Amino acid sequence: MDVSKFVQTAVDGLANGAIYASLALALVLVHRATHIPNFAQGEMAMISAFIAWEVQERYGHAVGAWLTALAVSMLLSFFLGFFIERGIIRWVENSSPLTLLIITLGLLAIMTNGAGWEWSFLPKRSQSPFPTEPVTVGDVVLSWQTIGIVLVLILVMLLVFGLLKYTKLGLGLRGAAGNPPSAKLVGINVGFMLGVGWGLAALVGATAGVMAAPKLGLQPNMMAPVILFAFAGAVLGGFDSPPGAVVGGLLVGLLQSFAATYWVPHGNQLSLVLAFAIILIVLLVKPNGIFGKAEVSRV
Repeated sequence: MDVSKFVQTAVDGLANGAIYASLALALVLVHRATHIPNFAQGEMAMISAFIAWEVQERYGHAVGAWLTALAVSMLLSFFLGFFIERGIIRWVENSSPLTLLIITLGLLAIMTNGAGWEWSFLPKRSQSPFPTEPVTVGDVVLSWQTIGIVLVLILVMLLVFGLLKYTKLGLGLRGAAGNPPSAKLVGINVGFMLGVGWGLAALVGATAGVMAAPKLGLQPNMMAPVILFAFAGAVLGGFDSPPGAVVGGLLVGLLQSFAATYWVPHGNQLSLVLAFAIILIVLLVKPNGIFGKAEVSRV
């Protein structure tokens, strides 16, 4: 067995998996807040990447300008998610799940075509702040882009977990998502917390979009395949478990990378099939995912 090839494949899989994991985490945060999967999550991340690109085009491509672009993108994305929930979702929050799903699909179409109208559908080059020279460790060649994607997304996810677990805001978010009637009784503004939950999800997704843009090529449809793998990761880990979403996203990235490397000649062509196969198998064998918990109700 070629050890260097195995390690190279694993590292590449973790880089993709970090992107899937962050989007899967965003999907889970929305699902915990409003109990629906947000099919427009990838397009929200795409809009964030275009916002960062606009800032870079105005202020240059130095590391400081890129950090500014990332910060502006995350901030505006937070408000975008907040106002989508407060301005649209809350008016139909008591409707059927089908109605809510159709609304998120409508948002997907609006954002995709709106981005194409504003920025065109032609791919744009998004600059990366990381050096272009590769890092060689033995026979393994790593790019700074890969290392940067993994480190930045891991940092963002750790900050989100810290916020949810160790802050008063995080306690309010968990209370509003887990038991809204009880949360209202103890003085939590459930509506505001639901909006913050959507905003936080959009912020996490924005990071994934900005980090993925240099790799995928910036265009309105760039997140379409990525969101499928993110859904697979969320289903695999459990749609009610933020840690499970992260683990599931990383596992999907590893599976995709190893299939592309070792399942020749069909590995690359069947990557989307792999995502749907994962979703189908998990739903059949363990519908709540690896870390998900089955709902218990009294009759």
